[in-house]
Amino acid sequence: MFRALIFWIFAGGFAAAEQLPIFDAHIHYSHDAVRMVPPEQVAAILREAGVVKALVSSSDDDGTQRLQAAAPEIVMPALRPYRRRGETGTWMHDPEVIDYLEARLAEHEYHAIGEFHAFGDDIKTPVVQRMIELARERDLLLHHHGDREALDLIFEAWPEARVLWAHSGFSRPDQVADALANYPRLWADLAFRSDMAGRDGVDPEWEKVFLAYPDRFMVGTDTYTPERWYFVGPHADMSRAWLAGLPDELARKIAFENAQRMLSPE
Repeated sequence: MFRALIFWIFAGGFAAAEQLPIFDAHIHYSHDAVRMVPPEQVAAILREAGVVKALVSSSDDDGTQRLQAAAPEIVMPALRPYRRRGETGTWMHDPEVIDYLEARLAEHEYHAIGEFHAFGDDIKTPVVQRMIELARERDLLLHHHGDREALDLIFEAWPEARVLWAHSGFSRPDQVADALANYPRLWADLAFRSDMAGRDGVDPEWEKVFLAYPDRFMVGTDTYTPERWYFVGPHADMSRAWLAGLPDELARKIAFENAQRMLSPE
């Protein structure tokens, strides 16, 4: 990927895309990050990186609320079902998660529930089913980190759901395309997808899917550890670099417009 980025930079693509605004659709500001990187510093990092909007969720939610207070023009809050780290594999079996979600939803405004980790039959647990009901009651996006089987079960439970598939499910481009074809209200974030850039530009298989579904992809950094916050700026620049290998209109959609439309349903 880095060889391809260097190619674009020296070809002049980076300079052309330098001012492209970024909507980062996969940001976390969890309790350990709050201790290490104060909200005002995080807000400055986002602004300096040209991140004009960010879908932010945290473990616990206090981080999101503190960051929104520091950067209200940027932060679009999402509610994770995690009160602390280490719950990604257990939360779907813990009824207290529902009490937590209901209390936070009653206190604050959100655009989404997630990012949540769930695979296969995890979706069938009463906790996850109730979480989907809460999203349905409030017409909230579901930000899902999991496999295709779980994705299918989410839409089985709520066919009209809006779902953002974290990391594009870490699936192959053709598999992502199949999911997008089946679910018109599915979007895909590209966090941690280092396979998009080929030796001489955007990987042809990914470019084919981007062109087929130009309104369904978006970028994301995934600040899942405090140290990742110092990568937000470089990641925004890397995103602009590989996006410069796409048609301008498509680059704008993936950089910002798709996420904006996804979170502002008509």
